[in-house]
Amino acid sequence: MVAAMAKVPAAAVAAGGLIGGYGVARWTGKRPLGGVALAAAGSLAAYAWNRQAGPRAAAGLTVAYVAAFAGSHPLAKKVGAWPAVFTVAGGVAATSWAVTRRAV
Repeated sequence: MVAAMAKVPAAAVAAGGLIGGYGVARWTGKRPLGGVALAAAGSLAAYAWNRQAGPRAAAGLTVAYVAAFAGSHPLAKKVGAWPAVFTVAGGVAATSWAVTRRAV
């Protein structure tokens, strides 16, 4: 499983976690279930970030992931839910790519 995961960029895992977490919560009507999806993807991304760029980068990117989740809520009030989720997911993906690209 870990070997297969190494082929998926951490940026995609993180962005997918934000988008998928919201999608699961919205379509099931169960916010905690969306939180599980968000946390699972965040954990996988953090593991990959640690392997690719080290613990300091992984900690910083994990903080960015959680901040993006939190920041999507007030942003959604201004632009709508899906646009907010896609915006923060794109921001996390771009940041993840920039940080891990330098480490390789």
